[in-house]
Amino acid sequence: MTVIIAEAGVNHNGSAGLAFKLIDEAHKAGADIIKFQTFKAENLVTAAAQQARYQQINTQKSESQLAMLKRLELAYETHHQLVAHCKTLGIAFMSTAFDLESLEFLTQELGLTTLKIASGELTNAPLLLAHARTGCKLIVSTGMSTLADIESALGVIAFGFVAKKNAEPSVTAFAQAYASEEGQKALKEKVTLLHCTTEYPAPFDEINLRAMDTLQRAFDLPAGYSDHSEGIAVPLAAAARGAQIIEKHFTLDKGLPGPDHKASLNPVELHAMIAGIRQIDVALGSPVKSPSTSEYRNRSVARKCLVAACDIPKGAQFNSTNVAIKRAGEGLSPYDYWRVMGSTANRNYTSGERIVD
Repeated sequence: MTVIIAEAGVNHNGSAGLAFKLIDEAHKAGADIIKFQTFKAENLVTAAAQQARYQQINTQKSESQLAMLKRLELAYETHHQLVAHCKTLGIAFMSTAFDLESLEFLTQELGLTTLKIASGELTNAPLLLAHARTGCKLIVSTGMSTLADIESALGVIAFGFVAKKNAEPSVTAFAQAYASEEGQKALKEKVTLLHCTTEYPAPFDEINLRAMDTLQRAFDLPAGYSDHSEGIAVPLAAAARGAQIIEKHFTLDKGLPGPDHKASLNPVELHAMIAGIRQIDVALGSPVKSPSTSEYRNRSVARKCLVAACDIPKGAQFNSTNVAIKRAGEGLSPYDYWRVMGSTANRNYTSGERIVD
């Protein structure tokens, strides 16, 4: 079954009340996981860092990233409350750490065992290493990256998984860890890659969904898809292509202020996406081509057999004039047509009767 992550991200706008409501909606929609973002704005950006173009458009406000992100922080205490609420409902809690302090909080205080690494952190080698050294399972988003970028990141992660704590990090050590049997084994056990197009909303002609298949083949790792496109068509297509994980932003109201609301699903759309993916999961079924249970019941009705085209007396020869192929229930297969031609009827047949000779 496809694992579905309902990405709340920062769509709580810094409000604990909105965050609780997002959890409720994700649970009602049937998501497996709800994911937030954990950061200290001062640890994430400088005062001079400007908003991305989509953030300016979506917020309709020109300000520094620092000013915007400070409004979107969730207090650590609020995280504890959200985790407790998720446990009550039976939906898994996850969050993305954007700095070392937040990573330590998620793993040491909240006890998370699966972590998501954002596309923007794929080249942040110290943060990648810190993630790997937690020993947690990692979901790694690959927006804005090349295969070389991803291989480099996996080298850091492999090193973090298998190297001794006193081992000196270096580009060479990362490459050696990636190439090692132990490193590859750890990656296969603990890492899932997500294809992603980092734009909000992502243009359909820039999605390149086939790249998800490339990730799986290139690195021999489970692959999924983190979606930023409008609507639900692309995540449904990703599920049909075998995505292990689908991640999608959602919001309570696309009209709320904030950078991600406009590129997110509303609750009705989230329900529709998850329902569609669950149908796809069932429909994918088995790779074996054979009649299904319901098809077996229909074969005698849908398939044709040999019947008498007219009354045929006992002793008459079967020929193309007196033998027809029609639906009549179980009988001789049309494959027997040539065997029957020229043989003698062993009894009388009335028109339309199934031939049994």
